[in-house]
Amino acid sequence: MSRDTKLKERWEQLVKKLSDKFSDGDPLELDGIIYLIGVQELGKYHYNYKKDEKINLMHIAICKLLEPYGYYEFEYYDEDGWPHYAVKEALPPLKAGEQSVLMKEAIVNYFVERAYIY
Repeated sequence: MSRDTKLKERWEQLVKKLSDKFSDGDPLELDGIIYLIGVQELGKYHYNYKKDEKINLMHIAICKLLEPYGYYEFEYYDEDGWPHYAVKEALPPLKAGEQSVLMKEAIVNYFVERAYIY
């Protein structure tokens, strides 16, 4: 099985599982999954986030997801418990499709490492 085929299968499995749990089966999009990862990483689940906090949650998720690729490095938690990351290496210029594949691969790896999908 090719790497792309396995990634596609895992992505579809993940979207179904998360959508069933968090959106009554309506398929979650990439941004929605990134947001959920941000909430998971912050650890404050039962909170109504403001718009700017939602953007910050997505930033946390992206940093966490791209950390294993060497783009970000965890630095510290601030007094409110929010994680902060430092840029280690600038992301290379990627086309929209390439960005999407990178993020999907990083998300799948995140959930495989946590044994949420296999």
